[in-house]
Amino acid sequence: MSTATSTTSSAALLRVLRRVMPHPPWLLGPVLMIVAIPVADAFLPPDIHLAHLLTVATAVTAVGAGWRATALVGLAALLSLTAAGLERHTLTSESVVVEGCALAAVSVILVLFAHLRDRHERALLRARSVSDTAQRVVLRPLPERAGPVQLASEYRSADADTHVGGDLYASARTPNSTRLIIGDVRGKGLASISDTAIVLGAFRSAAHREIPLPELVSYVEDAVRWGLAEFSPSEADLAERFVTAVIVDIPDDEPVVHLVSCGHPPPLLVRPSRGTVTTLQVAEPAPPLGLAVGRPSVGTYVPATFPFREGDRLVLYTDGVTEARDPDGRFYPLAERVAVRADHEPGPLVDAITADLRQHTGGRLGDDLALVVAQRGPGPTGGRQARSANAAG
Repeated sequence: MSTATSTTSSAALLRVLRRVMPHPPWLLGPVLMIVAIPVADAFLPPDIHLAHLLTVATAVTAVGAGWRATALVGLAALLSLTAAGLERHTLTSESVVVEGCALAAVSVILVLFAHLRDRHERALLRARSVSDTAQRVVLRPLPERAGPVQLASEYRSADADTHVGGDLYASARTPNSTRLIIGDVRGKGLASISDTAIVLGAFRSAAHREIPLPELVSYVEDAVRWGLAEFSPSEADLAERFVTAVIVDIPDDEPVVHLVSCGHPPPLLVRPSRGTVTTLQVAEPAPPLGLAVGRPSVGTYVPATFPFREGDRLVLYTDGVTEARDPDGRFYPLAERVAVRADHEPGPLVDAITADLRQHTGGRLGDDLALVVAQRGPGPTGGRQARSANAAG
């Protein structure tokens, strides 16, 4: 046999062993037991017999490895029992025969158990993969940049192993501006995903159009009201379902931000040049989405306008951030912690606040939370002005 052929055969054997025995550290104990018991039997008195402990090796393997490894260890255990019987010349004795039959029966049962468990785990992984994909479609990651606006975000669901809960955010581009929404559905976790999907679907279908901000919010309100009514089992349930939200429009060529607040916590405006953090209180807040019944639709929404210059940052958040408590029951002081990090870029700022929030709560998350930081960069007008200045210099 040539060296190349030998190397190929060895590689193929290794691949088979890895497939059959995917958990070497876990199998170390059972393998040592299978090897050690026949050796120990050779030195023990005739009235002490350890072969019945071989069942433990198969059972331990079934707990931590797949059905192939379990079958392999079960077969090895039977061979070990045979070797021990041959050593003592008791292979055909009633005791060894009974032990062998019992070991074979237990091994078959454990292999079947491991096979059923492996099949269930594969089905669970497929279901989780489908669920994760569907949730990421509902709550898509924000782009790092939308026009002249740099974005960063963080999202945590109160339910473990889920990517979407009752908080939401999204962004959209029109030909001349960037639009953002952040919101909080009444409720939390998986139970509120349907309402989250309604709000995000309505925003995405209209936010890219060149319509005034009040018309956009009115469209989202109408869609939310219809969607909540469609999926509410009763009038009493419908009256308890609503969504707080802030919808933002950042023009490319104006150093301002327009926003409509629908019962949501006010955004923070960070000015790194001054090291200041300002709460953007809206003079005429609108009711939460889904609760504007009986009121004129567009007229309900009056945008507030605030200065938003190049380098300024807008911090949007849900009450899962500001109402997070430490072990002594104190709320998280978001504005204070943002002010300490006023010089941070959006990504590092989000990371720092998330880490600080986790430390504040001791790692316990009682509610969904969403955090978005938007920073204005040089827009088309600002870019032309910078090029003109450079040419003049």
